[in-house]
Amino acid sequence: MAKRDYYDVLGVSRSSSADEIKKAYRKLAIKYHPDKNPGDKAAEEKFKEAAEAYEVLSNPEKRQRYDQFGHAAGSGGFGGGMNMEDIFSQFGDVFGGGNPFESFFGGGQSRGGRRVIRGSNLRIKVRLTLEEVAKGTEKKIKVNKQVICKVCDGTGAKDRSSFHTCPTCGGTGSVRRVTNTILGQMQTTSTCPTCNGEGTTITNKCNACHGDGIVRGEETISINIPAGVSEGMQLSMSGKGNAAPRGGIPGDLIILVEEIPHDLLNREGNNIIYDLHISFTDAALGTSVEVPTIDGKAKIKIDAGTQPGKILRLKGKGIPEVNSYHRGDQLIYVNIWTPKALSHEERELLEKLHHSPNFRPQPGKNEKSFFERMKEYFE
Repeated sequence: MAKRDYYDVLGVSRSSSADEIKKAYRKLAIKYHPDKNPGDKAAEEKFKEAAEAYEVLSNPEKRQRYDQFGHAAGSGGFGGGMNMEDIFSQFGDVFGGGNPFESFFGGGQSRGGRRVIRGSNLRIKVRLTLEEVAKGTEKKIKVNKQVICKVCDGTGAKDRSSFHTCPTCGGTGSVRRVTNTILGQMQTTSTCPTCNGEGTTITNKCNACHGDGIVRGEETISINIPAGVSEGMQLSMSGKGNAAPRGGIPGDLIILVEEIPHDLLNREGNNIIYDLHISFTDAALGTSVEVPTIDGKAKIKIDAGTQPGKILRLKGKGIPEVNSYHRGDQLIYVNIWTPKALSHEERELLEKLHHSPNFRPQPGKNEKSFFERMKEYFE
């Protein structure tokens, strides 16, 4: 089933500010929160859908890619790795700290109160040839990053008996404070200072990771690059960034696309440009030549009397748009090559032709400007 437009999900326009997007998400999060709608699967799905939309539109980089390429911009889709813990971890930014739903709806303490640690994002560059850009490719890349400690399986503890419920928060990960003000008693919720919101403390830490649950390591990641990407485009893989301490949520892997220049072909948008050089005799008499394309060699016909600067088109031989059937063209710019050195016999032949009226240009009659040729091409 196709995903709904993220702006439609939140009920905002594409020109909405960050504050307007946050306000719209807060309204939907309160309306469809599971604690307010127990057992309502439809409400839970709308709650997740709103969270996914906010996760993308609240991030300037992700929003820019989404505006340009839609859902296709994310490798595997935007927000593909989000679960309930991901969603509740957003609330500190959206609601100003803590989980407001405990006081709103009375409950959700064990799920939303504990602090969920998130790993940091990683950024890498992927260099692609023009052929890989045109056809899409899979790259397997070794990434040096924080990975889960295999000794303790990411728990940070030497053994299970090392875990103890935090005495300060009783395992909830948060503490409540009641303050008397002129308006009456005000209740606030904040992260537990003893366990840093995790709900547990560790007495005997793992010797390998020293209690963090993560170590420095290397992972081979397969990256599927869609056809049609361009220089400077960013793709993201959810959950493939640095691992988070003690079983938290891993960060994302941000992939920056870099194009390797081609020896013969140049790219302009979705079109491929090739400069073809032919002799003036081939231009005058006509010929057939082979030209390189991103799909291999192609044979084209040069009509007799072809003028320098003429543009030939190979339809559909360019770069495809990302996740689209539309494809650009290959444009061949015809250039006339003039020899710099002539033999005595060649010079005599050219001097004989020099006085022929057919070998002398007639401006305004058989010559067209570059702009006229470009207009004819696009028409």
